[in-house]
Amino acid sequence: MSIVTVEERGPISIISINRPDRLNAISAGVAKELQAAFQAFDASAQRIAIYTAAGTRAFTAGADVSDLPELWRCIPNVGFKTDKPVIGAMSGWCVGGGVVIATMCDLLVASESTQFYYPEAKLGLTGGLISALAGRMPHKLAMEVMLLGTKLPARRAYEVGFVNRVTPDGAHLDEALAMAEALLDAAPLVIAALKRFVNEEILPIGPVERMVATSQAIAKVRSSADMQEGLAAFREKRRPQFKGV
Repeated sequence: MSIVTVEERGPISIISINRPDRLNAISAGVAKELQAAFQAFDASAQRIAIYTAAGTRAFTAGADVSDLPELWRCIPNVGFKTDKPVIGAMSGWCVGGGVVIATMCDLLVASESTQFYYPEAKLGLTGGLISALAGRMPHKLAMEVMLLGTKLPARRAYEVGFVNRVTPDGAHLDEALAMAEALLDAAPLVIAALKRFVNEEILPIGPVERMVATSQAIAKVRSSADMQEGLAAFREKRRPQFKGV
């Protein structure tokens, strides 16, 4: 059974964490497969992605402590970038890194049972990406969620503008699909431009997001054929033949 599934309903892609027996905990493999699935979505003709998970007990219980992931890989606008809309559709527990995913989705649907919970301060760890929360809900409430580990129910999240729609339990995916269908009536170039303006010019970019972007840029250079060609040319005292790959 695949730990990440992709279902296409016309131009809408439903990308799901598929580990309901583990409350959809994000392992190293899950993070990598989610990243690959969203990169494939961005490169395809698909227009809208819904980020969700199997079952209704939990969107995710957070990082799988038995197989710790590089969590940044599966975070929208960090581990993958796309100008296409990403709608989060969540139910039940949304813990740790799941709150970061919810924070970075463009639109968010949550069922009545959804509880956003970030307990990392009580566990003595954090990847730092959660700091983006303070730019996407009232500052004091974000600090309460991050520092005190206060659980934030869906209805309260809706009241402060963190969630777009609250649905009865089990109806979150249907509502996300309805939202996606409405987006199909909008011009893709306009959506892409507005999303890019918001992400690049309006919303704050945190230090961890910058660090990941820098690390990815450096890693791309260090793993390139051009770097190997440059080193070989230096050793062989010849002019390098760079190809931009």
